[in-house]
Amino acid sequence: MKTLTQNDAPIYDALKQFQKKRVVPFDVPGHKRGKGNPELKELLGEQCVSNDVNSMKPLDNLCHPVSVIRDAEKLAAEAFGAANAFFMVGGTTSAVQSMILSVCKRGEKIILPRNVHRSVINAMILNGAHPVYVNPDVDKRLGIPLGMKLSQLEKAMKENPDAKAVLVNNPTYYGICSDLRSIVKLAHAHGMKVLADEAHGTHFYFGENIPVSAMAAGADMAAVSMHKSGGSLTQSSFLLTGPEVNAGYVRQIINLTQTTSGSYLLLSSLDISRRNLAIRGKEEFFKVVGKARYAREEINRIGDYYAYSKELINGDSIFDFDETKLSVYTLDVGLAGIEVYDLLRDEYDIQIEFGDIGNILAYISIGDQQKNIERLVGALSEIRRRFRKDKAGMLTQEYLAPKVAVTPQEAFYAEKESLPMMETKGRICSEFVMCYPPGIPILAPGEEITSDILQYIQYAKEKGCSMTGTEDPAIERLNVLKGV
Repeated sequence: MKTLTQNDAPIYDALKQFQKKRVVPFDVPGHKRGKGNPELKELLGEQCVSNDVNSMKPLDNLCHPVSVIRDAEKLAAEAFGAANAFFMVGGTTSAVQSMILSVCKRGEKIILPRNVHRSVINAMILNGAHPVYVNPDVDKRLGIPLGMKLSQLEKAMKENPDAKAVLVNNPTYYGICSDLRSIVKLAHAHGMKVLADEAHGTHFYFGENIPVSAMAAGADMAAVSMHKSGGSLTQSSFLLTGPEVNAGYVRQIINLTQTTSGSYLLLSSLDISRRNLAIRGKEEFFKVVGKARYAREEINRIGDYYAYSKELINGDSIFDFDETKLSVYTLDVGLAGIEVYDLLRDEYDIQIEFGDIGNILAYISIGDQQKNIERLVGALSEIRRRFRKDKAGMLTQEYLAPKVAVTPQEAFYAEKESLPMMETKGRICSEFVMCYPPGIPILAPGEEITSDILQYIQYAKEKGCSMTGTEDPAIERLNVLKGV
């Protein structure tokens, strides 16, 4: 039997061998290599639709891999320094939820920052876990939530010694990193597992002089978005586990919610991208950091914009900073981040990752070219020249600490009533309200609705943020707990 190395891509190779056999399909998918849907074939190409195949013996099965998928997962675990790696085709949302479902049961506690992705709170709705929030500090100028302070975390652990796990963002959407090694040491000393949401940290495993990865820090589980900075197809991710985690049980948890019809387009893209990063990742991410540094310097020369970086590091709530995140504060230009986001797209045909009330994020990755960096910088300069305004009266607060009244599961499934949003002050919310991206809830089920939160939601809507989460598509009404 051949010894596999990081130069191999088992799923990719199996697909190539399968194509050579010219097998006649009497299985799903029903488009039969594109013959039944010519428009789909025209859009995606014959090579793509011919590789959109179903699980079968030569190609293994994602739910219970025994051959090529198993081999590909072993190579991924080796590349990422994990004991085990699981291929996820439901995005990092699915990986995050599998982490939480693996370590917590109904009524059990998990310690986490409140500035988490909605997938974290969704998992608690599903399994009935109780959140213990460590509310992050906020940078007063930038209005962004920071990392977890060790002192805050230790206090939460002492007050909740029965908590099962701690979840950490590594990094946050804005590039902020907590002291992950110390968090792991502290949590393990208290008998708690450490879970890392590394949706934006794939490159931590392959770059140099960048923040530490979850597996290198000794975390127990990590959800990694290969499709963000790793180069795989959208919706493909890895779930990584350490040596103290029962991999068989995690597989069972994953199979509770993940599809039994895993897309081989996604699976092969994970396999190929892992190989690419294992072979060339160090070199590629060195270039990415260089491009981001260049862009940051040029943007800061324009005036009024502030592209922030490692100068924010304070050794605690900002223990480290991911330089590949081109986060830019815009309020001194007199424009909300979402306004700059819209102008870049509508006036300059540039699509950045997101804009919120005070910041924008341009995602720099292995696929970016220098000429496009120059185009972004030039567009931001033009926006300042053409659209600059007085910033008086602009809202700056990005993070509002919640008042948790009941658990997410209790609130989501409780009896509820729908009220006009501005009439809900003091009530308990039973659904989500968030700007997407980034998908961090402004309100989550079980939280008290305050006047500050209502003001923020109204302001975000006026500025053009894309609001989601409510049953009412117009985001004009909110579901609240009945009689509470």
